[in-house]
Amino acid sequence: MRRIIHYAIAMAIIPIYGVQVCPFIEGLSPLWVVMPTVMLFVLQYGIGIPLWARFVKQQTLSKQVRLAFVLEMSLFVSAGILLALFNTLLYDFPLMSGFKIIVGFAGLGFFAAIDLALEAERSVADTVMTQGISIDPTQGYFPMTSKMVLFATASVVLVVGIFILLVIKDLDWLVQVGSSITLAEGRLSILKEFLFVMAVILPHMLNIIFSYSRNIRAAFDAQNILLTQACGGDYSGSIAVSSTDEFGIMAKQSNEVVKTIRDRTEELRRTRDVSILALATLAETRDNETGAHILRTQRYVRALALQLKSHPRFSAYLDDETIDLLYKSAPLHDVGKVGIPDAILLKPGKLSFEEFVIMKAHAQIGADALAIAEDELGGSSFLLIAQEISLTHHEKWDGSGYPSGLSGETIPCSGRLMAVADVYDALISKRVYKPAFSHEKAREIIMEGRGTHFDPDIVDAFIAAEVVFCSIAKQYGDNQPSE
Repeated sequence: MRRIIHYAIAMAIIPIYGVQVCPFIEGLSPLWVVMPTVMLFVLQYGIGIPLWARFVKQQTLSKQVRLAFVLEMSLFVSAGILLALFNTLLYDFPLMSGFKIIVGFAGLGFFAAIDLALEAERSVADTVMTQGISIDPTQGYFPMTSKMVLFATASVVLVVGIFILLVIKDLDWLVQVGSSITLAEGRLSILKEFLFVMAVILPHMLNIIFSYSRNIRAAFDAQNILLTQACGGDYSGSIAVSSTDEFGIMAKQSNEVVKTIRDRTEELRRTRDVSILALATLAETRDNETGAHILRTQRYVRALALQLKSHPRFSAYLDDETIDLLYKSAPLHDVGKVGIPDAILLKPGKLSFEEFVIMKAHAQIGADALAIAEDELGGSSFLLIAQEISLTHHEKWDGSGYPSGLSGETIPCSGRLMAVADVYDALISKRVYKPAFSHEKAREIIMEGRGTHFDPDIVDAFIAAEVVFCSIAKQYGDNQPSE
């Protein structure tokens, strides 16, 4: 469409331009001024269609923008040469007349070629984005500063050249008319010609400026979007590398930086997760529980959180990031048991009152250790949740739990979720002091604790997700028969 518009505008301007700058063309009838120009542009447009398809669209993406400019500029200059030859052969016009025609075609072709090349640049960017590919910005590298210098220089030369042609033509005209017109009439005629040229050139220049700024804005927007995402911790984005200038280099380097950050962040995340699992497993090896206990409980916590994600009481807290942190933090709920003596921790029978007091200290021991780690790291949402879980997963809804006797919603949500997950897994697992209960028996016990031991809404979520709980228990079971 833009190509059609440029050809239609040039088709209307060239005849007027020819009359303005060349007295020989001015002497022709309007029909013979307009008809050859129209036929030439129609022919030029038709020839250009297969040439665009073959020499632009079929080439590599990195070459298409430059080839678009070269092809369109060549078509306009060739058309100007053909029209100049036509006038020379048919009317015996002098070479200067033909030169003026060629300048006019070259000027309009220059603006059309730049605009269509900028449109080709946008098309390349769309192709790169939709197909998920990139081009090498170093191949055929053409700096943006050089583009601007060339455009400004060519525009100045073009404008000055056309005005020189107008001045020469007007001086000849003034000599010919002599005193047959007044000075005021001569000035008015010359002023109209100059205004006509400005009315043609200025919109073309503004169109190029707007089109170029549109491409630059798209490049800046892509950079800003990527940087905004990265600042927010999202390293999944990338920029389409679609130009062979500074923006292409910037896009390529930005993608490499973000990828490096993404890879290192993922490596740190995996290291963190493995460290957590190793620490939690080490704590479990000192207990009567198995390593699979931490795998099951963290999945129970996630199942409960997902079930409650849309609940009015929990929706503001349980976003995707928090649910992931709960899942990663859950294995550390009993890390404080490393500070409990083996005689108490591994005792097969019921603990005495004094022993149970010592056992209850594991919640505070774990929370204190995680608090030290959090201070060392300068604050961490992950360690904060892990600290909450360690400290409060033995608190009870009615305030009868430990270590602080918290009740209701004063117990952090993370601790309330962990309480249900931990108790359920303890009930269905075999211990030296008890057999493994069935799911039905464990569900009955948890239902009895609704509103006393456990948050009622979390118990309801447990009932709603019990199929998921059974699946997790089976997948990560200890291969022990339940009664």
